Amino acid sequence: MDLDMTKLEPLLGTMVNDIGAAANAALVLTGDKLGLYRALAEDPLTPAQLADKTGTHERYVREWLGAQAASGYVSCDAAAGTFWLSPEQAAIFADDDSPVLMTGGFFSLAAVFADEPKLTEAFKSGQGLGWGDRCNCLFCGVERFFRPGYKGHLVSEWLPALEGVVARLERGAKVADVGCGHGASTMIMAQAFPNSEFIGYDFHDASIRHARQHAKGQSNVCFKTARAQDYDGADFDLITIFDAFHDMGDPAGAARHARNALRRDGTLMLVEPMAGDSLSDNLNPVGRVYYAFSTSVCVPCSLGQEVGTALGAQAGERRLAEILHESGFPTVRRAAETPFNMVLEARP
Repeated sequence: MDLDMTKLEPLLGTMVNDIGAAANAALVLTGDKLGLYRALAEDPLTPAQLADKTGTHERYVREWLGAQAASGYVSCDAAAGTFWLSPEQAAIFADDDSPVLMTGGFFSLAAVFADEPKLTEAFKSGQGLGWGDRCNCLFCGVERFFRPGYKGHLVSEWLPALEGVVARLERGAKVADVGCGHGASTMIMAQAFPNSEFIGYDFHDASIRHARQHAKGQSNVCFKTARAQDYDGADFDLITIFDAFHDMGDPAGAARHARNALRRDGTLMLVEPMAGDSLSDNLNPVGRVYYAFSTSVCVPCSLGQEVGTALGAQAGERRLAEILHESGFPTVRRAAETPFNMVLEARP
């Protein structure tokens, strides 16, 4: 075998980095569950001090800290033997109110690895893998991954970018949040606009039960189990679909139903993963993450439903707009964006 070392060595470096990242993914879950990151965000600590503060064993904690420091997740003074989180590290690992909290993605990874045997079989059979058939870690992980971005952008940036929507919400509007999952997006809007009525719909009954538990005491919101193509209700001022349209088996059917359920002057807000319109546009770090989760989660989920369109998480704005146009929305524009999301405004 004749190998070009100038090509081999960078690839080996990438693989070493990826193996290290994958091995540390489980340790991020451990650190989150045990409160290790939160403790390190308060003060520099030795392994013994961190163990004492979190009720854990020093030998495990010492090795965990070595892995975290080598990953750049935790700061350290090797000579003093102390460890801490910088403000930036704390924002990513320890602050539940941070718009860049990333630990939820690691919970989703746990589900991806747990379901790998099912995915491998799906590759051979071509069949889908239903949302309700996934490891439970996935549902919590998806909520925890997307909720920080929603908290940071939804009320302050995304809704104001839509024409006239905030004024309606402040006066009192009727809103459907379709594919709401655990209801994080629904609750954020309901709390921000108490004069409006919000209904969260999702076809996964376990997620709706979870959402109802979190909604107790919030009088302007309710949750119902229903498909995106035939949920009840009409004359909505606003219909939202957050990071779910590409997962649907029949996104065109969902768009048509939204068109019929909206008022004539209503708005459909589609929040989707950031993506270009071609493969080459998406060969970047964000595209890498989304293609991976799309292979493991989004495409199997869609193929497990009726029609099975399987748009994938990197469908791109042009393809999404085509579906919306064909479904009765002549006006579609990109209203806002972040490195992770694009926000499309569609009007009848």
